[in-house]
Order: sequence, then structure tokens, then C-alpha cells
Amino acid sequence: MPTPARTRMSRENRLAQLMTIAWGIIRAEGSDALTLGHLAERAGVTKPVVYDHFGTRAGLLAALFRDFDARQDALMDAALDASPLTLEGRAQAMAAAYVDCVLAQGREIPGVVAALEGSPELEQIMRAFRTMFLKKCRALFLPFAPSGEIRDPALWSMMGAAQLLSYAAAIGEVTREDAIAELARAIHAMAGVRA
Repeated sequence: MPTPARTRMSRENRLAQLMTIAWGIIRAEGSDALTLGHLAERAGVTKPVVYDHFGTRAGLLAALFRDFDARQDALMDAALDASPLTLEGRAQAMAAAYVDCVLAQGREIPGVVAALEGSPELEQIMRAFRTMFLKKCRALFLPFAPSGEIRDPALWSMMGAAQLLSYAAAIGEVTREDAIAELARAIHAMAGVRA
């Protein structure tokens, strides 16, 4: 019986396939198991195909983080667009979107960040993520700040709370509901308003 001819994927479709398989490897085997060779084997492609898309393992991990960040940003924008234009409505929407995105990804994203720790790729990506997130938070919550300003330390404190509360919910240390409620309180505090 003849072997069926392989269908050549577009570059975009191949990238989507490789990203899906990479997330699956991390979910099933942990981030240490994710190598370009292992990804190629699981995807049924040659190593040069994977190297062409990512260059290095750090490049693959960076692509995974950017993928997560883009999904988180889209989820947050949709939630904020649907929320009431009040401090409570915006805080609740942002807190729920942040926590839910991390929960949807599960424990994989902390593994990706840990694997990238110390790499120039991570620092560049994290700097861009922080800048965008802090700028978005300042714009969203400044209209509710009684003092007319939101100080940088308050923004950083709220971002740290968002990251740690989401991670705690992902590993089961706190409930989703408690993580969201506490993050909403941190957002109120950032704006200088008592929750």
C-alpha cells in the first residue's frame, strides 16, 4: 500500500501546530522536557523545521510566553469592554480576566518563565509586558484616583499581587474567587480607594 502524500502546511499553520504541541509537552512532561528535538519528534517534522521557527530553545520559550501574553491581553480587553465604567466594575473585570487566563493556562506558564529565567529573551519580553500592563492599568484606573495620580510603586505592587495571586490559584493554594477578590482589593488600593 502506498504511503499517503504529506500535505505541506503553511508557515502560519505549522507555527500554530508547533505551539500547540509545545504547550502539550509542557503540560504532560514539564518545561524541562521541552527541547527543539523533542518538539520536532512529537510534531513529526525534521529538526530544521523547528529551528527555522524558533532558532533556539529560549526562542521557543519566548514564543510561548508571547502567545500566553497575547491571549491574556485579548481576554482582559474583552472583559474590560464588557464591564461597567466604575472602579468596582473595572477592578472586578481586570482581576477576573488576569486570574482566569493564568488558570486556563494552568501550571505551564510558571514553568516557561522559570526555564527562561536569566535569558536576554525573557528580560526583553517581560519588560515589554510590564510596560504595557502598567500603562494600561494607569489609564484605566487614573480616573478613579481621588488624588488624581497613581504612583509607580502602587502600580508595581498591584502587578506583583496579580502575578502571585494567579499563580497561587493555579497551584491550588487559594481559590479562584479569593484570588480575584484579593486582586480587586489590590487594584482599589493602587487607585488610592478603600475597597
